[in-house]
Amino acid sequence: MNDGRDRLRIAVQKSGRLSEASLDLLRRAGLAFRASRDKLFLYGENLPVDVLLVRDDDIPGLLVEGSCELGIVGRNVLDEQRLAGGEAAAPVALLDLGFGGCRLAIAVPDGGTIESIGDLAGLRIATSYPALLADWLRAQRIEAEVVLLAGSVEIAPRLGKAHAICDLVSSGATLAANQLRELTTVLRSEAVLAASPRPRGAAATQLVERLGARIAGALSGAGARLLMLQAPRAALPAITRLLPSREAPSVLGLDGRPDDVAMQALCSASLDWQHLEELKRLGARGVMVLNVERMLA
Repeated sequence: MNDGRDRLRIAVQKSGRLSEASLDLLRRAGLAFRASRDKLFLYGENLPVDVLLVRDDDIPGLLVEGSCELGIVGRNVLDEQRLAGGEAAAPVALLDLGFGGCRLAIAVPDGGTIESIGDLAGLRIATSYPALLADWLRAQRIEAEVVLLAGSVEIAPRLGKAHAICDLVSSGATLAANQLRELTTVLRSEAVLAASPRPRGAAATQLVERLGARIAGALSGAGARLLMLQAPRAALPAITRLLPSREAPSVLGLDGRPDDVAMQALCSASLDWQHLEELKRLGARGVMVLNVERMLA
């Protein structure tokens, strides 16, 4: 909706660890799409919202220049852009999305002489995130050389290009395969919903807020259970203490049964069979647990 467009654009990773989860989240937020022939563009069918499938490193730039109004990207990529380009040119993080979790970590050769972060002083550290690494080194008051590599960072020590690396770590399997061990964490990252820093018109702002509320609702619903039951009114305090509730339960009186109530509560996914058995012991009847598909605050 910038540059005279009448449709909103969302940038999403084309392939990789965030791709499928990002598209699934948009579908759970009620968006339906039709793919272009080259599979790089998804046309929104039920809202004026389209999706661009691009490299994750390109998403902050598309947001900064206003080619897209929204993007789903790792916080590591977003913060690298912010540090490299300055706060004024940085996309705005709107919402943590709870998937794509990883960490940017310093790793060193197994069996080497580097035992603490202080040992990094005067050494070369290879990374694809030079701004994040440089910022961390300044904060730690460590003077080291940042060696920029576009990929295959983990093999830099074996090639003699660096003494250590700063790279994304999920399971640690890649580090182990390259005889590296994790020394310290620089940044914890996950997928975030980010917005362009450019001004938007009223229609675009309204649509961004609408989508943001839907996405937040889809995330809240994913970990929620709706509990419904009837119980003796006298048992309410004990039942309320037992439940892993997100908020105060709703309680209604029952016609012709002044000593009983109907109750419903929004609970976390930790609600299990043990909870239900304890509810029954407290006198609850007709206990039902329903998955929550979507919700709006």
